[in-house]
Amino acid sequence: MPRTPVTLIGLGPMGQAMVRSLLAAGHPVTVWNRTASRAAGVVADGALLASSPESALEAGDLVILSLTDYQAMYDVLEPAAGSLAGRTIVNLSSDTPDRTRSAADWAAKHGATFLTGGVMIPAPMVGTDQAYVYYSGPRAAFEQHRGALSLIGAPRYLGADPGLAQLMYQAQLDVFLTTLSSLMHATALLGTAGLTAAEAVPELLQSVSGIPEMLTAGAENLGADIDAGKHPGDLSTITMMGATADHIVGASAAAGIDLALPQAVQAHYLRAIEDGHGGDNWTRIIDGIRGPRR
Repeated sequence: MPRTPVTLIGLGPMGQAMVRSLLAAGHPVTVWNRTASRAAGVVADGALLASSPESALEAGDLVILSLTDYQAMYDVLEPAAGSLAGRTIVNLSSDTPDRTRSAADWAAKHGATFLTGGVMIPAPMVGTDQAYVYYSGPRAAFEQHRGALSLIGAPRYLGADPGLAQLMYQAQLDVFLTTLSSLMHATALLGTAGLTAAEAVPELLQSVSGIPEMLTAGAENLGADIDAGKHPGDLSTITMMGATADHIVGASAAAGIDLALPQAVQAHYLRAIEDGHGGDNWTRIIDGIRGPRR
């Protein structure tokens, strides 16, 4: 059976990896990129380089975007809007959920169907068993193109709201980027005592890899407890964790390194203690995060 033709616009490392995964599965792939020279590698692998965004759009019904942000989508596609009708646009670029919803409305005005995607792996992992991608938007369009999208990573459909996949993507990066910053902060802290990054990072990564097990120890369903407003302090308390946060701020101040991250964490515990939740589990800090003081 012939494979669905796919257009892919945006040939950074992620876009190139997607093209190669689609080509390997037998899909005809048409590509376009502002800097045409970036297409040389995937063209050599069998992709067709379109001469313009219009011709790229007209090459098939499924159009995947791998761009910097949603403004880049408008910059590329607005001049070619007359060729959008009947296409399914799958935007795998990063931006805010509100801008994503606006983009879905914009696409609909031009007769196109819009799916949002959030790719949760780096380019080298595209198409592997570890790859997965969040999607939201019209379910029928998602199901129609599930086969081709699966070649990027296992698709996880979240719902009809086009902002959902973007929100999940940003939430995942919230965890990821905070972890990266904390890893570098801890490395800098240890560096003030003479430990090299080569010595510190392997030790710190043990904590990173052990977090899931630590979070679920003694909790059958952490998320369900939070939803139910249950924050039992039998294994750890806000007061105990807050004291640790205080110590990290103190150690960082004494070492003369940046305090922004540890002070932000400390503030969550101080707020919970001020609200009378010192005996509750650390998860109680979510109340203050949900309702910050103005």
